[in-house]
Amino acid sequence: MSRIIPVIMCGGSGTRVWPASRETMPKQFIPLLGKSSTFQETLLRLDPEIFAEPAILTNHDYRFLVQEQMKEIGVSGDIVLEPERRDSAAAVAVACELAIKRSSDAVVAVFAADHAVRDVEAFRALCRKAGEAAAKGFIVTLGVKPTHPATGYGYIRPGALVVPEAGVAKVEAFVEKPDARTAERYIAEGYLWNSGNFFFRADVMRGELQAFQPEIAAAAQEAFAKAERDLGFLALDKVAFSQAPKTSIDYAVMERTKHAAVIPADIGWSDVGNWQAVWELSERDEQGNSVRGQGVAMDAKNVHIRSDHGLTAVLGVNDVIVVTTEDAVLVLGAQYGDKVKQLVDELKRRKLKEAREHRRVYRPWGYYQSVDGGERHQVKRIVVKPGHKLSLQKHFHRAEHWIVVRGAAEVTRDNQVIMIHENESIYLPMGTVHRLVNPGKIDLELIEVQTGSYLGEDDIVRLEDAYHRS
Repeated sequence: MSRIIPVIMCGGSGTRVWPASRETMPKQFIPLLGKSSTFQETLLRLDPEIFAEPAILTNHDYRFLVQEQMKEIGVSGDIVLEPERRDSAAAVAVACELAIKRSSDAVVAVFAADHAVRDVEAFRALCRKAGEAAAKGFIVTLGVKPTHPATGYGYIRPGALVVPEAGVAKVEAFVEKPDARTAERYIAEGYLWNSGNFFFRADVMRGELQAFQPEIAAAAQEAFAKAERDLGFLALDKVAFSQAPKTSIDYAVMERTKHAAVIPADIGWSDVGNWQAVWELSERDEQGNSVRGQGVAMDAKNVHIRSDHGLTAVLGVNDVIVVTTEDAVLVLGAQYGDKVKQLVDELKRRKLKEAREHRRVYRPWGYYQSVDGGERHQVKRIVVKPGHKLSLQKHFHRAEHWIVVRGAAEVTRDNQVIMIHENESIYLPMGTVHRLVNPGKIDLELIEVQTGSYLGEDDIVRLEDAYHRS
């Protein structure tokens, strides 16, 4: 068998671990458990002896995050951009097209970017077995051996062995998320958790999609055929891709195909689906407390503290999760972990920006971070990576004052190009056509003071942009 083509699904928003995870920086890009993000850990699990160069399926908003995080760990691969979210069936259909272009008999593995695996060697051994079974025509999923009667996962009922030497069994049934009593019965009867990770031969999966969901198969095929290269990314055709109905690969194929198989996986797997799961995966003291960042727990048990900003102290409570960021604090009873998404929906209904974005907002050239703001002023800290530049732009409702605190800035101001060094500043009146460039070898850091009647990001008129943004 040739090496497996790994396809990483990397487009989710991760609202269940708000406020650390938000739409502008979702959980797959955050170091929730270790020093690396779960996306990076997913890539690092891919043994090059087993796996070919990966393909990443993501969206336009996250394309530069994906690129940057791959660069940080020295991994290269195709980055495919979905123009809109159409659920996992359309993504798997695109993965088939991508793999078939590489090799007519390609075996594909589909992984989520936000899952955790503790036993990496066991995971790799299972991938070999699953890949070999997939090469024979089975669509194989990793069925995780349950550690407790979880109600947040779907379950799989395994049947007779179809590849005995690899422990691969026929799937008798996929079942929905159960209540607690039903989950206990499932475990007693040998059911497995549905991890959502799949191995298949691309031509087999494409054939099943054409049989059960021909609209999805046709939309993916056309979107891939009409895809265009953009700054090194492969952008799927928007019109074609939008024709794919929204549905999961479970509903589209797995619950209907005769090729479904499962291999039991005892690998320390978690989908890191909520804060309770983060606590379970974290190192804990004798009282069951885990602390990440600057935090103290006293006279407390089974407490998880994550403090990305300032000191967080917890006293005299049990089974509580406290998450502190620069602009939001979550205090959560551990048993309510699955309700955080509903909380975020309520914050969005109230139009609170904290529901969607952090104070630090990442851009392809670096990031900006809000420092202070009022009705007619806003202060930001801006960091531009070496060799990068902002768009050539102007504003109708605000003026800007830039003070360089580190590095050197090349500033276009109407028809002038001016070098600004540390401890120097420049004023950009309202309506001025301007651009900021970092020509140096170190990060450029500056303080931006905006003043005017309207300070929203939609008061940016881009005249020219290196990153092809509108």
